Amino acid sequence: MSNLLLFGATGQIGSFIVDAIVSARDKFGRVAIFTSACTAATKAAYLDKLKQHNVEIIVGDLEDESAVTASYEGTYLLLVVGPDDKMTGTGIDTVISALGRNALAQQIPLIRLAAASPSVKWFLPSEYGTDIAYGPASAHEKPHQQKLKVRAFLENETSRQDLEYSYVVTGPFAEMYLHLLPGLEEAGGWDVQGRRAVLLGDKGTEKVSLTTMKDVGTLVLYTLLNATPETRNRPLCVNSFTTSPNEIQAEFERQTGQWSSVSHTPLARLRELEASAWEAGNGAATVLTLRRIWTEGGTLYDQRANGLIGEPKVASLEEVVASEVRRVSSL
Repeated sequence: MSNLLLFGATGQIGSFIVDAIVSARDKFGRVAIFTSACTAATKAAYLDKLKQHNVEIIVGDLEDESAVTASYEGTYLLLVVGPDDKMTGTGIDTVISALGRNALAQQIPLIRLAAASPSVKWFLPSEYGTDIAYGPASAHEKPHQQKLKVRAFLENETSRQDLEYSYVVTGPFAEMYLHLLPGLEEAGGWDVQGRRAVLLGDKGTEKVSLTTMKDVGTLVLYTLLNATPETRNRPLCVNSFTTSPNEIQAEFERQTGQWSSVSHTPLARLRELEASAWEAGNGAATVLTLRRIWTEGGTLYDQRANGLIGEPKVASLEEVVASEVRRVSSL
């Protein structure tokens, strides 16, 4: 059975990946997460729950190479128990990263150390989201640059070493795509409470591939459980479903009745907003770029890889809309 180590496990996406792995805990040998002392203190209750499922908690500094190496080899300080408690286990063979956008570059030393480790054989970097190699223009998209550097390091710098990789590419998270952002309404989304929607694209018919955060965890789990040569050293473009803004709006209206305000942000206008945001150094620039890419069709795949990893059950548009309606109703 595989021995797993996760980085970024308590973050927004990482927690869904950990929960999915815990749901199949008997399928793995060791399951460990590497986290900071700050997180160990602020998320102690969550970590205690994980320990009840035989998940090991390794506390250390991500930039401390000796601590990372020790976690790969199975010898480390388990600071959750006490500063002097040493634990020894078998080496880690599979590393899963769920580090957030601001920490993506930190994966490069993690990969270098994994490539030098005698036990680590498979690395899944933090790729969850937009396909960063969809077409020739992808190489120039500003939000993609750190992930592209990580891919280049995996594919070139470690090419002569015994380390395989898989990129689990999910497309945009459905929950985030649905939300109408205050002050950024032209970037699209749905306000269930106000019965107000802004659809992206000239006609709202442009297709987009979406994945729920829970399904990200499921899809990573199935990638781990169904590893074959066909799933290694390549992107695995997976999703929950493919839809369009018009289809999402129709489903909201089917479940909640007619909406009072439905407008569109044409692609040309989205590009204008994006350019202005980058010029002004606005933090919303990344959001606008990604939504422009999605509207251009940058999440559509000739064939999704769900079947390669065992065709797990994933959410439908109907279920996602119902979940959003319930969430808003509970506020």
